[in-house]
Amino acid sequence: MSKSIQGSNSFFAKNMRKAKQEITDITVIEEILNSANVCRLGMCHQGFPYLVPMNYGYKDGSLYFHCAASGLKIDILNENDLVCFEVEANVDLVTGEVPCNWSQFYRSVIGWGRTEFIVDPGEKIKALHIFMHHYEQREWRIPDDRIERTTVFRVNIQKMTGKKDGN
Repeated sequence: MSKSIQGSNSFFAKNMRKAKQEITDITVIEEILNSANVCRLGMCHQGFPYLVPMNYGYKDGSLYFHCAASGLKIDILNENDLVCFEVEANVDLVTGEVPCNWSQFYRSVIGWGRTEFIVDPGEKIKALHIFMHHYEQREWRIPDDRIERTTVFRVNIQKMTGKKDGN
């Protein structure tokens, strides 16, 4: 995979308002993706946004997720495979004497992509290992019954951008 993930849609061409806070180094963006614990996955259902916090894994320009075989999230992704995602790391509240002067230090990544369900058992195992490795770097044995009853999907990232404040 190339070190630059870009979208062709003009929506992605807008510049970040606070350019000095933008993270353009893909290595730093991937560091954030590899260190955060929760990914918020945004979808669109019948014209309304739907946002779900999820555990995930990241590798080679894709995010990996697992979930139950049915539910609203699966229904939405079957209707519309376009998603937006967000993760943040190194979050620290900065308080002050004046209420409107409070702030937050953070590093975050926002991105867009398309979902793809993984159905091949061997590919599901690889994806689940990527997922598990995100949280604990050791070898895992995933029981066959879990592989069969778990839905696994990846988001093939088309565009992502990073932002930081104070970190």
